[in-house]
Amino acid sequence: MIRINGLDMPLDFRQEDLLAAAAKRLKLPRRALLDIKLVKKSIDARKKEDVHFVCGVEASVDGDETALLRRCPGAQAVRPYCYQPPVFSPPAQRPAVVGFGPAGMLAGLMLAQWGLRPLIIERGLPVEERARCVEDFWINRRLDPECNVQFGEGGAGAFSDGKLTTGTGDVRVRKVLEELAAAGAPPEILTDAKPHIGTDRLPEVVKNIRKKILDLGGQILFSTRLTGLQTQNGRLTGLCVESSGKREVIPASQAILAVGHSARDVFHLLEGLCLPLAAKAFSVGVRIEHPAWMIDRAQYGAFAGHPSLGAADYKLNCRLPNGRGVYTFCMCPGGTVTGAASEPEGVVTNGMSPWARDGANSNAALLVGVDPEDFGCEGPLAGVEFQREIERAAFTLAGGNYSAPAQRVADFLENHASREFPTIKPSYEPGVVPENLARCLPGFVTDSLWQALPRLGRQLKGFDCRDAVLTAPETRSSSPVRVLRTQDLQSPALQGLYPCGEGAGYAGGIVSAAVDGIRCAEALAAANG
Repeated sequence: MIRINGLDMPLDFRQEDLLAAAAKRLKLPRRALLDIKLVKKSIDARKKEDVHFVCGVEASVDGDETALLRRCPGAQAVRPYCYQPPVFSPPAQRPAVVGFGPAGMLAGLMLAQWGLRPLIIERGLPVEERARCVEDFWINRRLDPECNVQFGEGGAGAFSDGKLTTGTGDVRVRKVLEELAAAGAPPEILTDAKPHIGTDRLPEVVKNIRKKILDLGGQILFSTRLTGLQTQNGRLTGLCVESSGKREVIPASQAILAVGHSARDVFHLLEGLCLPLAAKAFSVGVRIEHPAWMIDRAQYGAFAGHPSLGAADYKLNCRLPNGRGVYTFCMCPGGTVTGAASEPEGVVTNGMSPWARDGANSNAALLVGVDPEDFGCEGPLAGVEFQREIERAAFTLAGGNYSAPAQRVADFLENHASREFPTIKPSYEPGVVPENLARCLPGFVTDSLWQALPRLGRQLKGFDCRDAVLTAPETRSSSPVRVLRTQDLQSPALQGLYPCGEGAGYAGGIVSAAVDGIRCAEALAAANG
């Protein structure tokens, strides 16, 4: 099999066009290509007058592949990817997984596929029931602290764009994508350079992964919250849990702790047990919304609206004279801004998009980097309190009913409250209140956003347009805590406990969290070798 990269293709290309381009690159007649498969597709929009796809293909040829590779230095030999599970002996006790977001799901799925029948503990509800809790919050402002956008089957990723981009070069990324596709995710995730699933399709994928785990002998306890750890001589011996007011201890000598970045009660629990934790840098800021057509036009020029392109995305960043970095994150083309609170009397924003990405607005987090020295207090959980202060300030500023404060960019830059949103309707649910965001954001965050907006507007035309809407606050971009672990991925103070994923500070998105879940499952299994 031969891999050929960098094939420039028109937006309306067909399989036959791909075959012709590959044959031309290899300097072969078309009949010499026995099979061809698209393996990567990205958009090249650097020149607005020539927006096109760049494709990578794998092909088998009739003839001597070795000689062909010598003639064509742009081609390379490839072998089909095949995930290799670890070698281990079955443990005496079934392993546990705490949390059923992307990290916990993939960890549990791997353990189940290896015949280890994992026990999975999830504080929230199954995804179909969880969706009703989330909608009740968005529509009726009734927050369930145990089941919301952050907690429940699928984790925070289940109510997002379902973006599957990641900066990690880990080979396990392919395994994650293959498992998601096998569970019903769109097959395009295996080829698109910027794959996504969409909020509307994620629940079915999550349910199918759950079913696989159960069919393979795993067990999932929903509405079950971790309340403590039993230990003996520095080893894990049990999980203290509570469900429907009933408390019990589940024997466990190995557990993957994949609780997500918002499980603040678990962070306090670990601190109380004197497990090693550290405050870590993360980012806070706002959500910024524009009309989707404006972003499409800025990115694709006259090609905006082409059916092969869909809604445009962007990724911007700048370094300010004050040394701070400001950047966009979790960009949701054709999506909405959502309420993502998990604690009473706090406002949190996030973004999500359906598979079609056909909403009127496009939004992204606009974030300022913060370091532990910015938190205003000491200790490993100082970042948690920093987040809480911002979320509570926003709650109070917007009326104390889970509405979010929002502001036009022009008013934000002039430092006065907005009165209305004349051209861009804010999409945040449960609703917004026109305000001055400087009244709920730390001063250095506000100042950094003031400086950054014009700079980013020079990178993307219209980004700093006067009527763009800012909704605050975005505080849960990543975990403010790192739960320390050793090279074997276990807690240095508690053998058998595997801190994992975004909540433990080792991932930043669906795919990287899922990859870390696989890594922790491998380490757990290998410990029984």
